[in-house]
Amino acid sequence: MIVILTGAGISKESGLATFRDADGLWADMRVEDVATPGGFRRNPGQVLKFYNDRRRELATVAPNAAHLALARLEAEWPEEVLVVTQNVDDLHDRAGSKALLHMHGELLKARCQACGAILPWTTDFGLEDVCPQCRGQGVLRPHIVWFEEVPLYMDEIERALSRCRTFVSIGTSGNVYPAAGFVRLARHAGAQTVELNLESSQGAASFHTGLYGPATRIVPQWVEETLARRRSGLG
Repeated sequence: MIVILTGAGISKESGLATFRDADGLWADMRVEDVATPGGFRRNPGQVLKFYNDRRRELATVAPNAAHLALARLEAEWPEEVLVVTQNVDDLHDRAGSKALLHMHGELLKARCQACGAILPWTTDFGLEDVCPQCRGQGVLRPHIVWFEEVPLYMDEIERALSRCRTFVSIGTSGNVYPAAGFVRLARHAGAQTVELNLESSQGAASFHTGLYGPATRIVPQWVEETLARRRSGLG
């Protein structure tokens, strides 16, 4: 089994703004205001506008060569390939990845705080919108894991890490937990670990090997080499 963790670096090359870069989204917006439960309680309209803007931005971009390469790997690899993404965009989905866990939620979904329903939502929404399940008004929030909240699918992710043979981290800074700890869990299980990144991350020393450069170049390269080794009987 191959487990692949992806972060903002893979989607940046599609044109999506990242959060943590010097010119990223957090440069102009306080995390506490738009990415915490407290911020939503204080000013829900501001938070909904922030994510409405992100949703509209997402409609202007497309999956890049790195997303497509991972979908190809899943389609051609004879064993299970699981992509765990920290990204809330749908670029992996559109590229064709099927075994995919959005550990930080999904931008194109809303969650009802009254009944718990998780709903597809591709347009703007506001406080006046009604949950189609329970008919409550003003109860919808973005289906996003905010700071101070627990990421989704953690039990499933940890089970996969405990039995994977290869763990790959792509386009992530390596300093946000719990995802930053995945490499150590995979190594403890005996997996080979690979970092694919624009430059070495803070956790680079935890990986057996690293390949550095733009995701649109190095991810397809790594996928091609991995599939070639398998075809030759070396993978």
